[in-house]
Amino acid sequence: MSAAGPPQGGQAPSGGSVTAAGVERGGDLPAAGPPQGAKAPSGGSATAAGVERGGDMSAAGPSQGGQAPSGGSVTAAGVERGGDMSQILRIATYNIHKGVQGIGPARRLEIHNLALAIETLDADIVCLQEVRAANRREARRFAHWPDLPQAEFLAPEGYQSVYRTNAVTRHGEHGNALLSRWPVVRHRHEDISDHRFEQRGLLHAEVRVAGSLLHVIVVHFGLIPGSRQRQTQQLRRYIAREIGLDAPVVVAGDFNDWGTRVRQALRVDSLHAFAGPRTLTYPSRLPVAQLDHIYARGLCPLSLAAPRGRAWGSMSDHLPLIAEFRMPA
Repeated sequence: MSAAGPPQGGQAPSGGSVTAAGVERGGDLPAAGPPQGAKAPSGGSATAAGVERGGDMSAAGPSQGGQAPSGGSVTAAGVERGGDMSQILRIATYNIHKGVQGIGPARRLEIHNLALAIETLDADIVCLQEVRAANRREARRFAHWPDLPQAEFLAPEGYQSVYRTNAVTRHGEHGNALLSRWPVVRHRHEDISDHRFEQRGLLHAEVRVAGSLLHVIVVHFGLIPGSRQRQTQQLRRYIAREIGLDAPVVVAGDFNDWGTRVRQALRVDSLHAFAGPRTLTYPSRLPVAQLDHIYARGLCPLSLAAPRGRAWGSMSDHLPLIAEFRMPA
């Protein structure tokens, strides 16, 4: 376990710079509205972030430090936050596809749009996959490539960012990241690669939420079914060894699971997802499968949702997944 550094707000170098999205990131970051074109599916209740909210989708917990403004306040996601919301925790997971979309000459930089989109989710904890720490080739290609590592760049103001590398490539490296409104006490990484062609890992962070310690594990499983089964067993062994069988824990990420084998295996260790129809997240333009999941033990699942719309379908090949949980009293 390495001690986490100070909270990082994802600020650009002093003086600010105009991003590809046309937003100046120096100084105060304006409240982010929804990405243009983001809409909830018909039959749902659309929030400012374009997320269909099913079940009890109340506002997320208080900001870092544990105090909500008296009388409530409107967040970037347009959700009024007031009263004692310390028992409700909103967690999101998002595979951001390294902040770049498209193929060949049509490749485009989406990292600035992703920064605004993540802010609109208003999640207390955001679990990210395919996050670049650096990439020299992409930095040369795109004039507006951020100077900061992507995890720091994407962190809303006041959030702490944690990043650990899964894969080292010819031009840079990428891995998992966690952005947290609540303090990260410590974090560590474990290699869960199953073969040499896919470098995979888990990021484990201990987060202090309203005075209680919560373990959060960010994962990105392999593409081969056999690999996913072995990685699931490795995850279970890791939890038993490093966390134990009683402490509250959340496991979130891109499981690449087209079936139910991972869900059934984790259920043995009392890790449960929200009970209801699958919330489709892949591919983002026309989702037909839920590859992204959020499992929890020791928390009460309240709701599960994913934003839909043209803008969300253009930022990554996955949609974000947002879950709300009630913390133990």
